[in-house]
Amino acid sequence: MTTRTAPPVATGRALNPSRTAATAARVLRQLHHDPRTIALLLIVPVAMITLLRYVFDGAPGTFDAIGASLLGVFPLITMFLVTSIATLRERTSGTLALPLGKGDLIAGYALAFGAIAVVQSALATAVSVWLLGLDVTGSPWLLLLVALLDALLGTALGLFVSAFAASEFQAVQFMPAVIFPQLLLCGLFIPRDRMHPALEAISNVLPMSYAVDGMNEVLHHSDLTGAFLRDIAVVAGSALLVLCLGAITLRRRTP
Repeated sequence: MTTRTAPPVATGRALNPSRTAATAARVLRQLHHDPRTIALLLIVPVAMITLLRYVFDGAPGTFDAIGASLLGVFPLITMFLVTSIATLRERTSGTLALPLGKGDLIAGYALAFGAIAVVQSALATAVSVWLLGLDVTGSPWLLLLVALLDALLGTALGLFVSAFAASEFQAVQFMPAVIFPQLLLCGLFIPRDRMHPALEAISNVLPMSYAVDGMNEVLHHSDLTGAFLRDIAVVAGSALLVLCLGAITLRRRTP
């Protein structure tokens, strides 16, 4: 097997808009030729939400109670999986060994998957509200905003954990460590204030908790609330922080 030799990498800290845009365009072109990944990103969240709508068909009000939360959780999970695996695949193949700054790579990936997150969130929100009859008190546009931020958070987490995996299998193994604890403690199954104080304290520092809280604010309030603004600020800030950490920890190739 021939070993690739990486070209010199750019060490500048400043982002180069043209290189970032070129990276994003390349990622989108690759995804365009991967219908299975597109299906996972766009169809699976909608299919899961639709399935749950009819699972709870015999329990009126249940889907309305949890549907908004799931609208944020499913895109986060799928974006985490696809982003972590796609980034790891490129690093393994040597594609990331390019004369680009780390910031350009991370920003390019974030831009590409962010564009997909917009489509994914819009599709899932439209189907949930207008086809499945999800009853929300607030504006569906606010629901879309939170769903989009959740998908971007999943993208950021996927980019971050890919730096610590040596194979695609290992990337998938990070899901129980990164996603499952947040899923259990986010308030989806039981209100966080009814948890054991230690678990509630842990949930207070997990970004998915604020993603679910933000969805619930839209579900129950017709106007913007201070809690909603806090929730989306925490989710957005967490995504930005994780992206910065991803730029720091990014490795060009997997040994």
